Amino acid sequence: MDTTTAPNPLHQVPRLDNQLCFALYSTSLAMNKLYRKLLRKLGLTYSQYLVMMVLWERDGLSVSEVGERLFLDSATLTPLLKRMEQAGLLRRVRAASDERQVIISLTEQGDQLREQAATLPEAILNASHCKVEQVVEMKQQLDLLRGNLMKSE
Repeated sequence: MDTTTAPNPLHQVPRLDNQLCFALYSTSLAMNKLYRKLLRKLGLTYSQYLVMMVLWERDGLSVSEVGERLFLDSATLTPLLKRMEQAGLLRRVRAASDERQVIISLTEQGDQLREQAATLPEAILNASHCKVEQVVEMKQQLDLLRGNLMKSE
């Protein structure tokens, strides 16, 4: 009787193709490349698009509220918001009730991009060659993974 056991994959030299982190990273690169192409028509970067989506959902948020939604700190977000303000997409105004707070609001130009951006989810879905149900399930799994990873920090 053979008493040898199969080698534990956790004790083997890590292979790039077996790594979840690399699958996520390389998929993110591919997704960002596709978005870059689509967003060029709107004159937005991917980071700017994320900010716009947050504001299209609920306008008039503080910088910290936008940062919480995007998992970004204000040091990363502030230069991005300044560029977007210079481009005429949004306004940054100090809150009357607390001057330490900066409120972000869409301009008319920024709000008008919403209609043009409405075609992006379908374009991404078509490029994925996935069914809607598959994408929804993947997103739910990734949300769960992100939450678990954030808990373990």
